[in-house]
Amino acid sequence: MRTTIPGDELLRKTRSVGQYYGFVPLATITAAARGTRTPGEGAPSKVTAPGADVLLLDPVAMSVSSFLNQCRGAGFVVPGGRPLFIWHSNLAPGRPSPKRAVVQFHALGTERALAEAVILRALVALVRDLFHTEPSVRINSMGDRETRARYLRELNTFFKRRANTLPEECVLAARTDVFAAAELTILRECAEHLPVPTEYLSDASRKRFEDLLEYLEATETPYELARDLMSRGTHWNDTCFEISVGGKRVAWGSRYNELARRVLGQAIPAMGAVLQIESSPGGEALPSAPPERARFVFVHIGEEAKRFSIQLAEEFRRARLSLTQDIGIESLTEQMRLAEGRNPPYLLIMGRKEALEGSVILRNRQTQEETSLSVFGLSERLKAIA
Repeated sequence: MRTTIPGDELLRKTRSVGQYYGFVPLATITAAARGTRTPGEGAPSKVTAPGADVLLLDPVAMSVSSFLNQCRGAGFVVPGGRPLFIWHSNLAPGRPSPKRAVVQFHALGTERALAEAVILRALVALVRDLFHTEPSVRINSMGDRETRARYLRELNTFFKRRANTLPEECVLAARTDVFAAAELTILRECAEHLPVPTEYLSDASRKRFEDLLEYLEATETPYELARDLMSRGTHWNDTCFEISVGGKRVAWGSRYNELARRVLGQAIPAMGAVLQIESSPGGEALPSAPPERARFVFVHIGEEAKRFSIQLAEEFRRARLSLTQDIGIESLTEQMRLAEGRNPPYLLIMGRKEALEGSVILRNRQTQEETSLSVFGLSERLKAIA
């Protein structure tokens, strides 16, 4: 297993994966936000910390909080009805690599389980590219506020009833933090009867978790349910997951609606994941790369088409066919508008009818000629046609 990744390789591969799965660099988002307001408008004179408790969060939460503060500092807001899929890194062109590289993928403005599915797929693709091996994906759900309150009561009851049989350190930890005590109980391998959070999910949380598992199954994304995977603190909610290579965790993610509300001042649904890895520190500044003009833009509508979009992103990546898309946007009209702004030579269009038939429409934007193609073996056929 590789233990150190050169900064230029990590940045290049992150940029590539982000494009295929529809993630926009944070720098592009913040630059646009600055360009659409008058001086002094929209941004606070000082970005304040959301609270002392947030400053003492775990490293992943600290990274997410830093990302949100940069968003807030630029004065950007999530457009109504239009989710934003964003990637961000502490690696930057023109600067040397830091010792510890951080890559983040975020989806802001959507409650749909599609956000978790796309972030998971993008991270799995990136980890495969970096480590040249199949990663392990473990997933669980801690539910919403209603669920966590119910689960908290069950944990308190568990530790009180089993105070005489559990290790003393677990019982003592439960007096101040039952979630920390639960993790300690799992670590000490005495959690056989520990309550499982998914058994206490609210209807909304259960539906979202089931939708995510359906996405993962439909897109053939390997995963395992992990009853011992937990997220602590009120800043996390619902789905949590970790990605490991060789038994070592390299990425962790969760929904963080409350953290987003406190930092951004907006009540928006938010999902994110952070990959942390050693990079080659110092040395020459990382090279810049001009934005690549995608040869194909994929526009789609409907659940079936969204699932195809996730699978085709990986197929096109392997075939080295340049593709981008806006997976989280429901409106076909809005996707077409964004696609036109990118000015690609070709559009791939899939509606519900095409998704059910397993086909896609290829439109040559110069001639407006349209051809219906099967999605099976699509990338190889497009190499010959386009």
